[in-house]
Amino acid sequence: MTKKVRDITMNSIKIGTLVGGNNAAKIIPQLIPHGFESFSLTFWQSTGTTPLQELAKQVREHTDKHGIPISTLGIFGNPLTGKGDSADTLASWERLIDAAEAFGCDTVAGFTGRVPGSIDESMTRFGEVFGELAKRAESRGIRLAFENCDMGGTWKEGDWNIAHNPTAWEMMFNAVPSDNIGLQWEPCHQMVSLIDPIPQLRKWVGKIFNVHGKDATIAWDIVKEYGIHGPCEFVWHRTPGFGDSNWTDIISILRQAGYSGSIDIEGWHDPVYKGELEMTGQVHGLNYLKRCRGGDFVPNPVE
Repeated sequence: MTKKVRDITMNSIKIGTLVGGNNAAKIIPQLIPHGFESFSLTFWQSTGTTPLQELAKQVREHTDKHGIPISTLGIFGNPLTGKGDSADTLASWERLIDAAEAFGCDTVAGFTGRVPGSIDESMTRFGEVFGELAKRAESRGIRLAFENCDMGGTWKEGDWNIAHNPTAWEMMFNAVPSDNIGLQWEPCHQMVSLIDPIPQLRKWVGKIFNVHGKDATIAWDIVKEYGIHGPCEFVWHRTPGFGDSNWTDIISILRQAGYSGSIDIEGWHDPVYKGELEMTGQVHGLNYLKRCRGGDFVPNPVE
């Protein structure tokens, strides 16, 4: 009974990190001793010839004995056009949906993709592609989650992803009104657009299937003096614990809404904790997020 209460009250939200899918079997054993509680496996544009069933077996040889879940499988390319290096992205979504059960995973994530032109002009193709993918996923008990990264795009143009603005989310979920499609959300990508992530999280928390642990630092003095189109940088992606977000508030909102997924640190972006300091920063972020979650379980006195 005590262990069950502990899992529900303290560790219902696990703190993990992203790992490249192709190297996962080699990297994960090196990360487990640091205390990561989940892993999100990612592929760039294509799963290629990776034998996913065999990879799942290799990964779970390490994770299962520690009770560590694979929170998401991710494919990041453009499945709407299927051109160039993204020619295999749509097929990769299908492969990961089909392979997710072998990983013990129930969520496949990635970019929506985008057709040339405005977000409005991508909606028809989005509905066609993800309407079918949502059905395929639903038949297997799998959810689909879209990362909220703009990849340098705006409303009018971009090459990768339409799921970076709440107005687009409304349009997407109207185009594919399925309960098994949602968001892979992080505060950083909204802060880069000067959106306050906290009220957005309160509104959209029911559609958030996975959270990326990535923060941002906004230099408001630069914004006020130079704006956002001048030569000076005004915002930096940060590892949690080094940015502006109050992760205690973020985790509290998630828990109040019944979220029981993972917060997986998306590293390799911090301008300070990079290179040889990458894992130093990530492990700091891991421990910081655990503290924001509330620390270790403490039983109540028995009356």
